[in-house]
This record gives sequence, structure tokens and C-alpha cells, in this order.
Amino acid sequence: MPDSATLTRHRDKNGEISKKHGNTLVRTLRKTYGAHFAKGCDDKEKLSEVLHKLDEPSLSSLIRDHESGRLEQVCRD
Repeated sequence: MPDSATLTRHRDKNGEISKKHGNTLVRTLRKTYGAHFAKGCDDKEKLSEVLHKLDEPSLSSLIRDHESGRLEQVCRD
């Protein structure tokens, strides 16, 4: 299990991602990350609606791209 500092960092990143990209549809993100992204979520759901229930690989991809500045482009496409 991750330590509390790791969990806090993930929550902080989730807040940043939701604030900046929360209106992005899962369908849009699947164009980049593939059909496996946000497994169990509907294409028409917004990122802000599903962020709290993302699996680890999906969340890690978002955080990685957010930190590198790439997520903005992904959400625009």
C-alpha cells in the first residue's frame, strides 16, 4: 500500500487535473490512451465524474502526461 505522502500527491494531482481538464469526455481520452482507459466508464462521462474511480494504469497515464504538459494537447484532440 502506498504511503500517505504518495496518496496526498496523487490527490493533489487529481485536483489539478480535474480543475483543468474535468470537462473532457472519456471518449476523447480513449483516442489517445486506448479502449482500456477508464474501464467500466461510459464514453460520454466527463473526466471529473470518473477520476475518483480510475484504475491505476489509467490514473498513472493521466498524471504522467499532466506533469509533462502533454495532457492539455490530449484533451484538445
